[in-house]
Amino acid sequence: MSLGLIGKKLGMSQIFDKDGKLVPVTFIQAGPCFVLQRKTKDSDGYEAVQLGYGDKKEKNVTKPLLGHLKKAGAPVLRVIREFRFDGANGSTAPAEVPEVGQTVDVDLFKEGDHVDVVGVSKGRGFASPIKRWHVSRGPETHGSMYHRRAGSQGASSYPSRTWKNKKGAGHMGDARSTALNLVVVGTDKERNLIMVRGSVPGFNNGFLMIRPTVRLRKATRQAMLEATRADRAAAMGKANPMKASKKKVGK
Repeated sequence: MSLGLIGKKLGMSQIFDKDGKLVPVTFIQAGPCFVLQRKTKDSDGYEAVQLGYGDKKEKNVTKPLLGHLKKAGAPVLRVIREFRFDGANGSTAPAEVPEVGQTVDVDLFKEGDHVDVVGVSKGRGFASPIKRWHVSRGPETHGSMYHRRAGSQGASSYPSRTWKNKKGAGHMGDARSTALNLVVVGTDKERNLIMVRGSVPGFNNGFLMIRPTVRLRKATRQAMLEATRADRAAAMGKANPMKASKKKVGK
């Protein structure tokens, strides 16, 4: 994992890009994040940086955490997350990490970057297998007597029990979820905003982690295709292979 940001989901909207296409975007208020701690391999066994974001009442913070925040010269923060540098997938080198007491803002990302957004999905309560796992339902006619039930859960003679990992009803949502390889459409440093293409996990005002994507090969290919889109469209407009083959057949 590389250095990222902590933010808050504001909601979704849509904007027009430079080509006049309508793009669905999510507005994320990200940063400024305070650097609370720098972990090193010598002292902690791994390289990481700890960031904090958001406001919280001092009376709701434990004394050990309050001392930890004051040591870094940071205000009382609501969310504290750790960004680990494992050296894989192009992680940011530890030398590029700001020191304790400094802040990180939306300048960390720019338009066109590919990011992963980590959040907590919306809770759906106790859900049926049809909603939770998208299993097929029974016939809706009156005589079927089988409509939205879970179906067979295991034979009676053998194994005389329910199979493990059977997809059934249960708690749905309210779990950590990651939206991979989203494109940053734009940033606004004055309002600490990041606009990403598409949707992200969680409800409005929910907290998120934004980090460089781990799908580097796919992101590189997408960036290449986007950069050469105009040239490829012009080349296809000059010679259509389907039309050329039909002309040969007609002759």
